[in-house]
Amino acid sequence: MDNVDDRIAAAPLPTAATLRRRKSLPVQVVRFALINLRMMRMVRKGHS
Repeated sequence: MDNVDDRIAAAPLPTAATLRRRKSLPVQVVRFALINLRMMRMVRKGHS
């Protein structure tokens, strides 16, 4: 288990800007919409 603990401890931490983007509601809404559009495009391709 020490190996896993060491790897977790050595993992990079997100920057302040990254955390701000992750918490931003407008950014999350846009990302949600884009993911949904991408999925709908895949579904439509599969049905044709």
